[in-house]
Amino acid sequence: MGDILITDDEADIRSLISDILEDEGYTCRTAGNSTECMDQVREDPPALMILDIWLKDSEMDGIDILKTVRREQPDIPIIIISGHGTIEIAVAAIKQGAYDYVEKPFNIDQLMVVVGRAMETAKLRRENTELRRKDAVSAEMVGAAPAFRTLTGNLKKVMNSNGRVMLTGAAGAGKEVAARYIHANSNRAKGPFVTVSSASIEPDRMETVLFGKESPEKGIEPGLLEQAHEGVIYFDEVADMPVGTQSKILRVLVEQAFTRVGGHEKVRVDLRVISSTTRDLQAEIRAGRFREELYHRLNVVPIAVPSLEQRREDIPLLADHFIGLLNKSQGLPQRELSDETKALLQTMTWPGNVRQLRNVIERVLILGDGTGPIEPAELPGPGDGAADGGEMALPGSLASLPLRDARELFERQYLMTQINRFGGNISRTAAFVGMERSALHRKLKSLGVVTAARGGARVARLEAEDA
Repeated sequence: MGDILITDDEADIRSLISDILEDEGYTCRTAGNSTECMDQVREDPPALMILDIWLKDSEMDGIDILKTVRREQPDIPIIIISGHGTIEIAVAAIKQGAYDYVEKPFNIDQLMVVVGRAMETAKLRRENTELRRKDAVSAEMVGAAPAFRTLTGNLKKVMNSNGRVMLTGAAGAGKEVAARYIHANSNRAKGPFVTVSSASIEPDRMETVLFGKESPEKGIEPGLLEQAHEGVIYFDEVADMPVGTQSKILRVLVEQAFTRVGGHEKVRVDLRVISSTTRDLQAEIRAGRFREELYHRLNVVPIAVPSLEQRREDIPLLADHFIGLLNKSQGLPQRELSDETKALLQTMTWPGNVRQLRNVIERVLILGDGTGPIEPAELPGPGDGAADGGEMALPGSLASLPLRDARELFERQYLMTQINRFGGNISRTAAFVGMERSALHRKLKSLGVVTAARGGARVARLEAEDA
């Protein structure tokens, strides 16, 4: 049922409580002084502690142990017992984070009720943590494009180190998914993954949210850093962190310790730090908005997360993945993409990257009235309205040109789009457009189109751009 550590300087009390709890199916350990207690807590943390306040021949009393355990192992519920109880002692214990206070000589039934409630509370807290992890952004990486393979290769290299990682890339490209992928496949996978949304936390609340708070009224309120102990803390959009907080985070990275707001004692934490940004942090440093020392501390291993434009090959895979995910999580229809829809998705512009693609798929599944293949007419068109399948007006860039120039411009744009769609693979592009590979090479040369590596992928560009 659960592992309980009983700490009391009286052997008879330890034995009595242990016998009672073991009869109820619990596993018990005992300690006669503060040294034995803390050694056991640090070597193998129990599910619950029953702790006497007054401990003879000990370096620490029960309140000192309570403070230390709450600082180092905040998830362990602690029940305080005492034969010299007063209202003041009980209040002090509760304010320091004790689950409850039981006075000696205690009523066995009362003690069992308190133990049962404390164990249930701890169980629910663990289950809620697990549910939050499952409901959050998925850690599953989907793709096969060269840029994607480069990304996952880099992520695998840093999984089991404790090195700090800085993820860069456009908004919606999947930086948090990459961070969760590192965590889920690392030796910290059983620990928490805590996200700090730097842009969404009010600057005047940032320190309380990160470091927690101590007050006479509410006792200890752990912050996000404390909640991430033995796991990963993920600073999303770290450039939005207030400059004043940056200096304090820098100190945490150096010392692996901090002081809660309103507190006086150091809280030690074991954290792995992963950060992300869409901005040029070097420019932010020059503008005085980001501390250079913090940048160098966080940017130990920089990893670029490619945009959707750099991995257009993956769009059908991602769309199918989102369809399956939305069917499982929301009960939306499990539909397929027609070949025409796949081609259209691969040629559309995606300023919002993977996040935008998911939103489009969710919208189509919600508004669609069928279970057959998703057709191009169901996709959002210009102005975010559904495409009506009608005739498209001639773009101004073509309408103002003579036929020969317009045809050349169209061919250039069309072939560059198809090359990018297939990740720079000329053979697949030639097969799709219906040309021999050699003929396509000649056509591209006449149009001044070349392919070049960028962000782990091959993309089409004009030869003049490389000059």
